[in-house]
Amino acid sequence: MNSIDFVMLALYFVAMFVIGFLAMKNTKTQSDYFLGGRSFGKLLQTFAAFGAGTGAHEPVMVGRAIWTSGLSGVWSAMQWMFVTPIYWITAVWYRRMRHLTLGDWFVERYESRAMGVAFTIYALVFYMAFLSTMLTAIAKFAVPLLGVETIAGLPVSHVIVPALAITVVVYGVLGGLTAAYWTDLVQGLLIIVLSVLLIPFGLWALSAQGDQTPSLSGGFAALHAQLPADFFSLFGGPASGEFPMLYVLCFSLLSLVGIVVQPHFIATGGGSAKTEYEARFGLVVGNYLKRLCTIGWALTSLLALALLANSTEIAMDPDRAWGVAAREILGPLNMGLVGLMFACLLAAMMSSADAYMLVSSALVVRNVYAAYIDPNASEARYVWVGRVTGMILVFGATIVSLVYTSVWDQFKLAMEFPILFAAPFWLGLFWRRVNTWAVWLTIGFSLLLFFILPFVLPEMLALRKHEAFQQSTVIETVTTTRTATPADFSRHEAWVTAKQQIDQLPDSEVKNKKLKDLGKEPSFAEPGQPMQVTTVTGGRAIYWQSVKPDSAAKEPARKVILSEETQGERTIRRERWEGEMIGEGPLNIDFLIYAALGVDLSEASKATLEALRLPTRLALPFLVLIGLSYVTPRNRREALDRYYVKMKTPVAKDATTDAEELQISYSNPKRFEHLRMFPGTEWEMLRPTRLDVVGFVVCAAVAAFIIWLLVLMSSIGSTST
Repeated sequence: MNSIDFVMLALYFVAMFVIGFLAMKNTKTQSDYFLGGRSFGKLLQTFAAFGAGTGAHEPVMVGRAIWTSGLSGVWSAMQWMFVTPIYWITAVWYRRMRHLTLGDWFVERYESRAMGVAFTIYALVFYMAFLSTMLTAIAKFAVPLLGVETIAGLPVSHVIVPALAITVVVYGVLGGLTAAYWTDLVQGLLIIVLSVLLIPFGLWALSAQGDQTPSLSGGFAALHAQLPADFFSLFGGPASGEFPMLYVLCFSLLSLVGIVVQPHFIATGGGSAKTEYEARFGLVVGNYLKRLCTIGWALTSLLALALLANSTEIAMDPDRAWGVAAREILGPLNMGLVGLMFACLLAAMMSSADAYMLVSSALVVRNVYAAYIDPNASEARYVWVGRVTGMILVFGATIVSLVYTSVWDQFKLAMEFPILFAAPFWLGLFWRRVNTWAVWLTIGFSLLLFFILPFVLPEMLALRKHEAFQQSTVIETVTTTRTATPADFSRHEAWVTAKQQIDQLPDSEVKNKKLKDLGKEPSFAEPGQPMQVTTVTGGRAIYWQSVKPDSAAKEPARKVILSEETQGERTIRRERWEGEMIGEGPLNIDFLIYAALGVDLSEASKATLEALRLPTRLALPFLVLIGLSYVTPRNRREALDRYYVKMKTPVAKDATTDAEELQISYSNPKRFEHLRMFPGTEWEMLRPTRLDVVGFVVCAAVAAFIIWLLVLMSSIGSTST
């Protein structure tokens, strides 16, 4: 980075601070601070949903996934595509709640202030983990741009991450949600720039490598000439592919069930909009804008793979792909574009961080401070407590980011937390029988089964070497022959150089970790020559995160060949580990259910194992909650009547009329009985309106169009099109 790049960064930071100070003048009450007075129209709601839903971790994560898995790596961020049409329906729920926080919703629905506290604790842990992925991503991006690993003797991450935290705290804490939404508008535009900035320059640089005249169309042709054909597969991809279709579908379903209880959805999901329609419009359009940007991230990542296949830096840490690409493609132009790219990625992080910070602050103020400490405090006092809480959250995420440094692993960890409250939310929306006792017991069950016992039991019962839990899936090695591309040759050169550098490291622990991250030596041959490509699947632990041979065993574990056969140009070898193994990571306790049912998982693929996580992690909490609801005391009828009639009452355009409509509904809980899908039962779903159906169909069509557009863009320049 040069002086003009730093000027671009400085201008960005100044703009954020100015917006924060200006918004602070009009921030007087809790509603102003946490929901902007519910005054936001289509434009700000759209960019709020876009900004809060687009984190800095996602471009970095897509870059890493495409580097290792080809185009199928786009699903590391695109799995939300199948969820987005549902947003057309859910946005109405959040607006009709008429609450400042989702914790307020749990308090009202289950008549329990303590449940509001529990939801607050969950939100703080969730956001510290989720926000830390973005801070880690920024640090990964910054190192290649700055060209140094340390600053003043400290790792770059230890300087960059706290500096970003301070910036977010200043403008977000000062101005509340109004500042956050206006900065989201600016930052949303920068995210769009981020998504497309590298593409024309990358295509031009790629086409210039050949003998032809540099052009964008030539760049697409060169892209396909540089990379193997399977790198353009939307599912599966190359040997290291991580995203087969079954895995994508399962992860999408996990996302759908959990997204509704991500705490910021009470604001960006529609709660801060003027009307129900603006809530719907903003949430759907903002998220589809993000899906379109994901296409830009995918193309940029493919270009980085083609241009920088020989990068030792990326071979050692694929999370750095975006940073290296920005430096190598934009840096030589000396136009301040590297600084602009850095500002754009900062915008992606900050537009999410401010929303998370404010929502968490609102939860602490509403469900802890006002509920238990000082219920009669002034509005100014509540806003002050919110600001302090926001600072604590951001700095907590900073600490997590400095401890854990894998963007993808941090993201997957954060995605599992919503399991705790997903079933109580979904069933509580529609079924009267769900009650407080059943919800508490279900939360306790999920917490124990998925988050406590997997870590505690292995140590308490010495299970890591237990023979019953050492099983892993059969290892299948498939060797095929195809024509080598320039990228194949370059990737192998980068791998060899990286391996040599790692071998020279003095610290054996660091060396082993880097060697594990580097992976196996890739196949190679001179471009245009036949090359053997080896795909290894299986060998995955069933009950643990991983298993390895027990070095303390009398006889070392070994691989035993089960079969080996040749099918044309393909050779398939199947083998498995035999001997004493030791489990690593948490224990998959829920998989014991399959063992009890006699299900043999030894032949299961990675996609199948991921799919089998679905019934237990999603269905079990629902089944437990349903069963417990029938044997535990009901909530008061009066409270249920009041809650359900409120959720059926459309939101009026002005607050006075809305309050009057609510009073009419409260006085007549049967007011909307004729609109129920199952009148006379305990299920409270309403029949879908014409707007519901038409909107959902249009949203589904848009999702299909975006996927088609991704396939079309990635196929430009291919000789097969």
